[in-house]
Amino acid sequence: MKKILTIFVIIFMFISSAYADKILKSGFINKKIKILSNQNIDNPENKIVIIYNHGQNKHDAPIKNECAWLNNLNNSASLIGKKIKDKEIMVYNFCTNHFAGDDYKRIWNKKKFKPPYKGVSKLEKRLSANLDLIEKFIQMGVPKNQIFITGHSCGGWMTMMFLAKHSDKVGGGISYMQACYGKLTKETKVEKIGIEKALKKFRKKEGDGPADLRKSQIDEILKSKNLPALVFTHPKDPYDGLLSDWVEDIPGVERIIISNDKKVNGKKCYRSGVNNGKPWKDEIKNYHYINWADCFQFYNPTILKFIESKI
Repeated sequence: MKKILTIFVIIFMFISSAYADKILKSGFINKKIKILSNQNIDNPENKIVIIYNHGQNKHDAPIKNECAWLNNLNNSASLIGKKIKDKEIMVYNFCTNHFAGDDYKRIWNKKKFKPPYKGVSKLEKRLSANLDLIEKFIQMGVPKNQIFITGHSCGGWMTMMFLAKHSDKVGGGISYMQACYGKLTKETKVEKIGIEKALKKFRKKEGDGPADLRKSQIDEILKSKNLPALVFTHPKDPYDGLLSDWVEDIPGVERIIISNDKKVNGKKCYRSGVNNGKPWKDEIKNYHYINWADCFQFYNPTILKFIESKI
């Protein structure tokens, strides 16, 4: 009995430590990236709500017990409490990784997949969930032009999809390193062979399913007559870094190319966080995550100015 109890304690400690550095719940957070016990919005007419949408490491498939690492939210949390026109910023972390596309078992298997995609994709389901959440905030009394949808990677891609369909529901959106179809820049060697050949290479490797879905989502975004979005990209992002020029063809989009290296405004970029209770700090290695680095707070004034222009 004692042996069984010991094993149980060890398992519990392992699980606890594994999840201690993650945030696994949706909700408003504080500057220390803890879910607030009070999820009410006091004086909603004087609040600005920023919804943060995480990325996803499995396209279209469900992911259990996965939302955002604490260090992913450092820079979003740095905006909490800031005031614009006497309105205070709140940040809501939105976990939607549990969703699955209806056709996720076929879409990335080019031997099994035959068009069209059957049902609703994961990104569309995440989009709908954001719409429901936004309606909830509006019902709570937050003016819709004081609600901003944001996201990183797949979350940033979904943010642009949302704005293309429902820009009238929010003040605007901020997309960080939008991408959702793998390391296209790196794996297709865009810099060497060019965008057109790279996309053909992607289609040949992954099949018509992912290639068509990506194109259809971009085409839908490009139809927008006004996309009130601030879009951050980096040319050395191994995902969509060199495949992001299309965003500049959309009216209303303000694109910012972060830098051409691992520095912002001449400052080296580091990510920091807590791992199993111990603080850590590492120099940024993957450009896709540069918006999580401390140097990225250089753009906080730009973000605040963008929000101010929409409220």
